[in-house]
Amino acid sequence: MTERIYLENPYLREINARVIDKQYIDNKFYLKLDRTIFYPNLKGGQPRDKGTINGLEVIDVYEDEKDIVHVIGENIFSDRVQLSIDWNTRLDYMQQHSGQHLISSIFYKLYNAETVGFYIGKTCVYIDITIAELKKEDVIRVENFANNVIYSNFDIKTYTMGKGDVERIPIRKDPDIDSDIRIIEIDGMDYSPCSGTHHRSTGEIGMIKIRNWKKYKGNIRVEFVCGKRALKDYTWKNDCINNISTLLSSKDIDSYKKVENLYYEKEKLKKENRNLKEKLLKYMSKELLKKRIDIGNVKIIYNIFNEESFKEISYITTILKEDKNIICLFGMENEDKCQFILSRSKNIDINMGRLFKEIEKSKNIKGGGNAERVQGKCEKADLKYILNSSFKLIESSIKEKVTPNN
Repeated sequence: MTERIYLENPYLREINARVIDKQYIDNKFYLKLDRTIFYPNLKGGQPRDKGTINGLEVIDVYEDEKDIVHVIGENIFSDRVQLSIDWNTRLDYMQQHSGQHLISSIFYKLYNAETVGFYIGKTCVYIDITIAELKKEDVIRVENFANNVIYSNFDIKTYTMGKGDVERIPIRKDPDIDSDIRIIEIDGMDYSPCSGTHHRSTGEIGMIKIRNWKKYKGNIRVEFVCGKRALKDYTWKNDCINNISTLLSSKDIDSYKKVENLYYEKEKLKKENRNLKEKLLKYMSKELLKKRIDIGNVKIIYNIFNEESFKEISYITTILKEDKNIICLFGMENEDKCQFILSRSKNIDINMGRLFKEIEKSKNIKGGGNAERVQGKCEKADLKYILNSSFKLIESSIKEKVTPNN
């Protein structure tokens, strides 16, 4: 059985160990040692430690029944090895995990909200708590409580108990084993079974900042950061607010109000611009109608646009086809892509979808639609071919049929 030194002393960064088993599988070496300081990947929310064995990077660490398996990419030709963990990673995980115990205990004490999910991500920590709603004032209350406990520098104790002994303490979460239950205690304030690495006192957590919260699968997911992560989070946000205040020539405390005013001004201008754009597109529709080609009672409007967006062209099509006897053969041509719309009024008895299938037989064209409208993308060289071929097929169809009903 591998002796788990990280449980006894999570501050130990280097130790010597002995290889008790080694296997070579899929170009990797799997080592079992007599003892280790590497925290493995477990079912809980704390990730594994990073580090080296004899200077070789440890690719993975996991539990295999009573042993811890260390995975490396190269062979070690000795049964004596030196283990070295990445201290910055260990410190980070201890701050986040100890902070999680603290904040979970406070949610439980203040709102009887249990923590049913926990995960340490690359930038944030997440807990899922059993509470129907969480308001801003609740978050401020929890956050202040947690940081006051940190400033008070309460002891964090670690010890092992049997199930009978555990029943005599106010444990926050029932253990899933019957013996050798490892308890993490925050100085009489919180008792929780846990196999993770933790600090010796709450002061080492540094600080806790709740970043966000939202509803998640019937619970509330709380996103927070502790210690150095909190400092890093504050640093980039402080830089951001300072840059914004400089840009707006305002104090940092007034920046939000200025941004809010700019936002509403932008929305107002956006609405005005949209109204003007619609008027312009309606005017363009009338001008295009003047340039139509009449075949019987059918008015065919053929045009290739270079400046308008596909959305604007589609809007023009919608305006024109509101009238009877209109067929639009539109293309959009620019440096990036070419698109097309083949559309007709409802009263015209021509199936645009069937017509397009005739055209695409000889060309690799992407498009689709229905009897009234077809749209798609094409190469620049094919755009005029599509529109010209459509025109010819429509012209032929009209001449073969009776003039459409008005």
